[in-house]
Amino acid sequence: MHVCRLLQNNAISGPIPDSIGKLEKLDTLDLSHNKFDGGIPSSLGGLKKLNYLRLNNNSLTGPCPESLSEVEGLSLVDLSFNNLSGSMPKISARTFKIIGNPLLCGANATNNCSAISPEPLSFPPDALRAHSDSGSKSHRVAIAFGASFGAALLIIIIVGLSVWWRYRRNQQIFFDVNDQYDPEVRLGHLRRYTFKELRAATDHFNPKNILGRGGFGIVYKGCLNDRTLVAVKRLKDYNAVGGEIQFQTEVEMISLAVHRNLLRLCGFCTTESERLLVYPYMPNGSVASRLRDQIHGRPALDWSRRKRIALGTARGLLYLHEQCDPKIIHRDVKAANILLDEDFEAVVGDFGLAKLLDHRESHVTTAVRGTVGHIAPEYLSTGQSSEKTDVFGFGILLLELITGQKALDFGRAANQKGVMLDWVKKLHQEGKLNLMVDKDLKNNFDRVELEEMVKVALLCTQFNPSHRPKMSEILRMLEGDGLAEKWEASQKVETPRFRSCENPPQRYSDYIEESSLVIEAIELSGPR
Repeated sequence: MHVCRLLQNNAISGPIPDSIGKLEKLDTLDLSHNKFDGGIPSSLGGLKKLNYLRLNNNSLTGPCPESLSEVEGLSLVDLSFNNLSGSMPKISARTFKIIGNPLLCGANATNNCSAISPEPLSFPPDALRAHSDSGSKSHRVAIAFGASFGAALLIIIIVGLSVWWRYRRNQQIFFDVNDQYDPEVRLGHLRRYTFKELRAATDHFNPKNILGRGGFGIVYKGCLNDRTLVAVKRLKDYNAVGGEIQFQTEVEMISLAVHRNLLRLCGFCTTESERLLVYPYMPNGSVASRLRDQIHGRPALDWSRRKRIALGTARGLLYLHEQCDPKIIHRDVKAANILLDEDFEAVVGDFGLAKLLDHRESHVTTAVRGTVGHIAPEYLSTGQSSEKTDVFGFGILLLELITGQKALDFGRAANQKGVMLDWVKKLHQEGKLNLMVDKDLKNNFDRVELEEMVKVALLCTQFNPSHRPKMSEILRMLEGDGLAEKWEASQKVETPRFRSCENPPQRYSDYIEESSLVIEAIELSGPR
């Protein structure tokens, strides 16, 4: 289990508390870009599982504690741009940064300790008298030498800047940023690709290689030099509102969440003008792109595959909500964000809207973002999201798997009115489940599993978020355990006015239309 504390860029002041050393399972500690002062607590040496330590850009003073040299398995330690002094212990980290601490010396520092604390000098009396007699002459010589040296140094600097400017002007517009001057990116174990590599892999970002477009960028299919196929997400306007946040969020979230049903981040590329993310290529696209596909006259996603997709997605979300620490809210669960590998195994992708959520918190309040038709009612009305927001989106995903239609496209047929959720509720009440099943399946589905999946979807999409099941309960119900009891209890709890679809104010479609946040949600979503 990963435990991390990300408190960077919060203007926190005061000393770092010693008690932080009691967090024995801490994997990542980021206190960078704050106003911490005082010394680095020696208790950090007791964090045996610590992998990433970032204390850069603060006002920390004193020596670096010797106890840090006892922490094994460190990938990154960044103590740069503080006021640390004294001898630096030998710290075994793969990436270690201490620039901006001119008083440091020792094993990992550039300064020699003997040069920082020289022995005091003593002069015999005769030498002092001679120095006094010739002081005026020496002073004039020193001034002349200093002026000459300063002029020569200025000329060297001007020539050097001129050469550097010409060299840079002749370089291509994109160039890789040195790690040392890229403190905002958490490198960890991810591979850093060069822009040239990814540009060549995508054939200069050829439009023919576009796999999809999203609110923050375009995804291209690429082929690396070793013939590995990848998906390259090229963020647009990374330095505009949301763009750099998007990059930071995806790198941090995906590196923390490791599960077979979650999209794995292979690496990234950062330049002065570009931010790119590299993922494994998913040969079977997304659930949304395959719902209507045919293979030899049969649907690409038959009933058994749809059931597997539901189970795989549930396992991925269960990990995010209940097994990852801090837990993660996806906030845009939909068919377009569920990818399919070579075996049609579900892989939850696009963590661009994810929010870290500490176990002590019940919800996060943000600007409404997501996709209309998948957004939970409470999220539309209050902007408060929780894991139950993802549960609602998962319920809509189940309905898309059952009907073979996208929630956003629903209602265009002559016999369809309103939104998918209201239509399914009505057919379920009337006992006409066969009318909601994808016609392409041609009755090749398990009717018992169909009824169970419809009930699970309706439990997930209950109006009151507290009535919706947790992902662990959902997974058990999809596996055939506990559905009957949960369904019976829901019929007693869920108020009649939200079970009815006949009274207009009680329909999900009317609720969406009445919400003043719908326009913002549409603008901020787009295809992903």
